[in-house]
Amino acid sequence: MTDQSSDHPETHRVRGNFLEDFVVGDTYQHPLGRTITEVDNSWFTLLTMNTNQLHFNADFAEASPHGRLLVNSGLSVAMVLGISVSDISQNAIANLGWTDIELRNPLFVGDTLYAESLITATRESSSRPEAGIVSCLTRGLNQDGVEILRFNRSVMVWRRAEADRATRFPTTASPLAP
Repeated sequence: MTDQSSDHPETHRVRGNFLEDFVVGDTYQHPLGRTITEVDNSWFTLLTMNTNQLHFNADFAEASPHGRLLVNSGLSVAMVLGISVSDISQNAIANLGWTDIELRNPLFVGDTLYAESLITATRESSSRPEAGIVSCLTRGLNQDGVEILRFNRSVMVWRRAEADRATRFPTTASPLAP
């Protein structure tokens, strides 16, 4: 949105939700899906020093009960969390915790992850009046709608009145011009 009332328009764009935007019972089908590649899986697995060959040795994985490379469950959880950020924690001060992580079905290299979240609770923060706590149940689905995993999450988010504190863009001496 651009302010047309001055000689020097300012651009303002606030993304994500604030405490006041969350309503218990609302469901967010997060807008982005992500296909997991073999490189994603191998790099994450080796970076985190997971030595289970089901994640990076195709020959080994083919001889397993799954018959193919299995996506590292840590990567699966991290991807579902990341997919949910735009709606749940874009304006977070801090993640407060994840509980009850359940791995319900395997995810394979080449599968696409989607995520959705159900808001289960909201409350004001007792320690930070400028923020509140949002709790949700988030699940990851593959391209066929099969639930891969789910977890409960709590996050501290800014109130809308604090939107300027929730975002940052550097100030420049020269405005953007054609």
